[in-house]
Amino acid sequence: MPEMRGGSGGRVRFGLVGTGHWARLTHAPALSSTDGIELVGVWGRDARAAALLAAEHGAAAFADLDELFEAVDAVAFSVPPDVQSELALRAAEAGKHLLLEKPVATSLGEADALVRAVEDSGVASVVFFTSRFQPDVRAWLAEVATAGGWVGGSGIWLGTSLAEGNPFNTPWRREKGALWDLGPHVVSLLWAALGAVVGVTAEAGSGDVTHLVLRHDGGASSTVTVTQGASEAAAAFDLFIWGELGRSVAPVQGGRAELALGVAASELAGNARSGGRQHACDVRFGRDVVQVLAEAERQRAATAPP
Repeated sequence: MPEMRGGSGGRVRFGLVGTGHWARLTHAPALSSTDGIELVGVWGRDARAAALLAAEHGAAAFADLDELFEAVDAVAFSVPPDVQSELALRAAEAGKHLLLEKPVATSLGEADALVRAVEDSGVASVVFFTSRFQPDVRAWLAEVATAGGWVGGSGIWLGTSLAEGNPFNTPWRREKGALWDLGPHVVSLLWAALGAVVGVTAEAGSGDVTHLVLRHDGGASSTVTVTQGASEAAAAFDLFIWGELGRSVAPVQGGRAELALGVAASELAGNARSGGRQHACDVRFGRDVVQVLAEAERQRAATAPP
């Protein structure tokens, strides 16, 4: 079991990898203000940005990634998924607990390798599917689980991150599209509400529009539509399930991402202290979501308009 410097009751020391918009908006504020957690250091490819972000939150900037790993118990990642899968593997091999972004990787092979590294090293992991850590969404999931009898569901996320000037208009999102950026959130919620996804059918729409039909363990089915190219007037995220009792709408609108990230970090820290390694949103679940997305991407490529 990896040694935790803070001891069973002490603070868990976190390092942050990444200095972009999401790191500044969510990760650094959450890690520097959550009880039981200490943001020790920041590393990024832009040394100046790392120094500024670290100074703003009372942490140190690290020029060497391995030195950051040496100084902390856990590492939070806010970098593109292909970068994350490589660096998180190194962190796991160094015995560091992992707070990962979704998707954990952009290929099933990379996701499998990360799972193996986590299991071989015996570290804890949590993947930050944002809404899965919002108290109101968790209460909704508990309520629908108790009610039962759900037959199907639908999730639609019309995002605007491809708009000029949008801080989320980044190279990896333009390359991989809404399927990989927004899809993990919707799939994760429908998975939790209706049961494990055991099959997917995908169709391409115009631009980066993707439509999915998910088949869930137990017989339920659901649909997903995602795009990053919607107008501001059309932008929305809506999700509901339906069954014998009617429709139940998930409270996915609103909520502060940095508070949800604080919950995720606290639960990872709790496992780090206790020696627990299981979590509903651990790297194994992250890998399972990647498997769905990878198969959907394969099918989407075959149906994309010329």
